[in-house]
Formats: sequence, structure tokens, C-alpha cells
Amino acid sequence: MQKHQKKTDLIHRILHWLEFIIAILTLIVLIGMLGYEVYRMFTVPGYFDSGVNTYLHNILTIVVGLEFVRMLLDMTPANTLEVLIVAISRQVILSHDNPMSNLACVACIAGLFAIRRFLIPKAQMTIELSEVEETEEAGQTQAAQVK
Repeated sequence: MQKHQKKTDLIHRILHWLEFIIAILTLIVLIGMLGYEVYRMFTVPGYFDSGVNTYLHNILTIVVGLEFVRMLLDMTPANTLEVLIVAISRQVILSHDNPMSNLACVACIAGLFAIRRFLIPKAQMTIELSEVEETEEAGQTQAAQVK
């Protein structure tokens, strides 16, 4: 049992470092995208003439990416819900497909806020998801030993 736990811990550490490396690489790409967007704003003639949609699309994509990096670095229920809320909000702002799709997106956002308010205990909002799972597994193991 001890060997299995050591292997599991090693795998968790490797996965944590891989998430960190992916977050850093994603952050570098997002900084590059932001720099390129600022460069285009000042050098491309008529950048804003085509409408604000292109600008909003690019900037909100960067914002969603930054939220994703934040979630990778600090994987808490609060950050995960924020990424989903920002991504769905971006969809509502940028797409003007039909009213039913906008209504579905707004309902999803309301559902995410309801999940945050009613289903996730406040004590677990800032705890990393892996720590919450480990605590629950330990509690289940102790309950099984008592029986």
C-alpha cells in the first residue's frame, strides 16, 4: 500500500509541474497576442473602421486565456467557475446568432452562479480541487475503518 501511495504522489507532482509549464507557455503566447494586438491597433490603417467585433473578439479571447492560466495555477472551484462564466459571457457578447442561444447562455451563467452560491461550501471555494478530493477520500477511508 505504501509503494502505491508513493507512486500516486509522484504522478500528482509530475502532473502539477506539467500544468505549471502549460500555464507558463500559455501566458507567454497570450502576452505575445496582446502585444501584437496593440501593435496592430496603432499600425494598421482603419483598424477600428471594420467595427469593434474584431477588436472585442481578440481582446476577449486573451481575457479568457488569462483566466484559464489563473485556473491552471490555482485550481479552486471559484477559479474554475470564473473561467466558465467569462467564456460563456464572451460567447454572449460576440455572437449574435439567435435569441434562444443568448437565452441559453444567460441561463448557464445563472446556473453557474447558483452552483457557486448553493452547492459549493464557502470553506472549499479557495481550496485546490485536488486537496478537496484528498480530504474526502481520507474521510471515506476513516468511515470505512470505523464500520
